Amino acid sequence: MANLEVNFAGIKSPNPFWLASAPPTNSGYQIMKAFDAGWGGAVWKTLGVPVVNVSSRYGSVNYRDTRMMGFNNIELITDRPLADNLREIEEVKKRFPHHAVIASLMVETRAEWHQIVKAAENAGSDGIELNFGCPHGMCERGMGSAVGQEPKVLKTIVEWVMEVAKIPVIVKLTPNITDITRPALAAKEGGANAVSLINTIQSIVGLDIDNFAPYPIVDGKGTNGGYCGPAVKPIALNMTKNVAQHPGVNLPISGIGGIETWRDAVEFILLGAGTVQVCTAVMHYGFGIIREMVRGLEEYMDSKGFQTIEDMRGKALPNVLHWEDLNLKYKVVANINEDKCIGCQLCYTACEDGAHQAIGLSSDPNNRKPFIIEENCVGCNLCSLVCPVESCITMERKDDGNQHITWKERTAAGNIPRTFDDELAGGRHHWVPEPIDAFKTRKPRHYKA
Repeated sequence: MANLEVNFAGIKSPNPFWLASAPPTNSGYQIMKAFDAGWGGAVWKTLGVPVVNVSSRYGSVNYRDTRMMGFNNIELITDRPLADNLREIEEVKKRFPHHAVIASLMVETRAEWHQIVKAAENAGSDGIELNFGCPHGMCERGMGSAVGQEPKVLKTIVEWVMEVAKIPVIVKLTPNITDITRPALAAKEGGANAVSLINTIQSIVGLDIDNFAPYPIVDGKGTNGGYCGPAVKPIALNMTKNVAQHPGVNLPISGIGGIETWRDAVEFILLGAGTVQVCTAVMHYGFGIIREMVRGLEEYMDSKGFQTIEDMRGKALPNVLHWEDLNLKYKVVANINEDKCIGCQLCYTACEDGAHQAIGLSSDPNNRKPFIIEENCVGCNLCSLVCPVESCITMERKDDGNQHITWKERTAAGNIPRTFDDELAGGRHHWVPEPIDAFKTRKPRHYKA
């Protein structure tokens, strides 16, 4: 049976599922409910000098039948007195001594950092997370992402914190930067014990096109906010990989960004995360989602023979290469299962207009099922992605597996295109319709009786 217990930079919790610093961790009441439901840890909503928030605060991107595919907020750090939050941290730790309680902090001066770090420790916090990621409201005051985007400033503040901190310190990184490894390195140089990423992405999720204001609307106006939810997961996974693979960082990583299911969590862990933090999914579905997340992770680990989280952490990293290191001799071609095909012809349209004209249609008006023109197929995978029927279109390997050559190797050998019309270019030998063919009859150019 898999053991989900983790020791993250010295912070122990019964499982790797933590709540991210956000509205779901605004109070001891919420965090106790979460721990009672099965969450392993929680990062308290950021503490600092209390703010005044606006109304309304949230916006979302809905895609077809999916609500809150992306989520945007312009809410700031806690608006509750520091003393109230510290008292509740102490109470939560008394009732849940084995769960991880991390205090997220954001202040300005060295003296304020020293004061609030000591206060969080005295309240019983297991760790501290420095919020250097907030992309709205606080950054205009010289905090949040204003710090995360300046590695030298970030390093200085981390050093201030480490002067007094006696518990593990996590630095939360902003994605609103070209290269996230730079602030990660600065956190390491400042003495941090771990990093967490990503924080929200600066965004405008949409406009009221009748009143010309961005969502969420505050008295007819709006501002950019922080974007999160399932839509940001690909960005978060890539940045997690970047930090995990950088040899100079070498810090524990808490993964954040669009995590909604156990599978999402597995992906972050396989790319190097030791814990994962969840926010939007809880705001959408409630604390109860943890039951399926824990059960799913246990079953996955059992199926793979992983005893602990550490057994699986980073397993995918060796397979994430630079493009120049991929095998140019590997070749796949699409295959359509006629028994599963429903004849929607979406694959034909996608390939014909958006890819490589490698799918044809029958000349028989009673046969709507498309077919692959194998000699034209480049194995781009678009048809299998747009197909609405699971496993109807699969990509089948056609090379013999004995050849391996990369762009890096070809470059070293001088075997790469160097002129505009070089015969070595891949497109020189791939069939493409003549431009005039676009104006011919709508009857498909490739068809069979």
